Amino acid sequence: MNSREAVLTLLRKEEGFLSGQELSRRLGFSRAAVWKAVDALRREGYEIEARTGLGYRLSAAPDALTEPEIRSFLGETAVVGRELRCFEELDSTNNYLKSQPDAPDGTAAVADSQTAGRGRMDRSFQSPKGQGIYLSVLLRPPLPPDRLPPVTALAGVSVCAAVERVCGLCPGLKWPNDPVLNGKKLCGILTEMSLEAETGRVQSLVLGIGINVGQRPEDFSPEVREVATSLLQVLGRPVSRPRLAAALLEELDRAYAALLRGDLLEYQEAYRRRCVNLGKTVQLIPFGGGARETARALDVDGEFSLVVQGEDGRERTVRSGEVSVRGLWGYTE
Repeated sequence: MNSREAVLTLLRKEEGFLSGQELSRRLGFSRAAVWKAVDALRREGYEIEARTGLGYRLSAAPDALTEPEIRSFLGETAVVGRELRCFEELDSTNNYLKSQPDAPDGTAAVADSQTAGRGRMDRSFQSPKGQGIYLSVLLRPPLPPDRLPPVTALAGVSVCAAVERVCGLCPGLKWPNDPVLNGKKLCGILTEMSLEAETGRVQSLVLGIGINVGQRPEDFSPEVREVATSLLQVLGRPVSRPRLAAALLEELDRAYAALLRGDLLEYQEAYRRRCVNLGKTVQLIPFGGGARETARALDVDGEFSLVVQGEDGRERTVRSGEVSVRGLWGYTE
């Protein structure tokens, strides 16, 4: 731990002031090294109050997606987030992890902005600097591919649980994987899997999540503005991105453990409670073209596929790779 990190750690733990002499004694650094560390922290956006005769006190931390800030809120996790890599900018956090063949199971990458963020069907995901959480996790589950389709739905439930913990809001889920608030999209989720060609064994699974935190309506492009929202817009106040990122890593760690155990009942029930489509008439939009179909969404099955009833009265199951679902009049309604 360098002097900057060590000083920050002690200032976080102390409610009052710590003198430069006491910081120097506890850390084994010179007074000059302590002063330089405080100066460096201030330049990074930390508000550190200094009073003659009392010393230093941390009064405010920046809303920064850095490892020290996220870890200051992060509890103990079994796998997800044990290795945490933070960047000011990446083309895509998913692309970054896919380029790291030796990264261990559970490695998380977080970026303050993305220049080429992507969603499903290769759609662009707007990732402006300082306004969202752009986070991906590399998983290496010792499971066959047919055990992995629920991963994206588990991520959706995890996002909702993290937002509820930190913000007190209760997001819904638009099938198959979009957390929503007030009928608009709050978050995008993209899962990409790599298989070994000869054996079909899963080499890695990269789970990418982008949460809209601080965007105002004018920060979205006109076409996105119609369907997207942010936590700032809903709450009317800022939300700590490092606190939310830490909560998300903890929730993903819980979900990953459930996947490995094969015990998904809790997540199936949570998904059904949050699914905003159930009991409503929806549009089924086939990927690759074709006529839209109107149906009633009845249930979500054990694989998180959607059970629908067509206009002819027949029930069938549709999967996330086959169709997109929209409301009759808008994104969810």
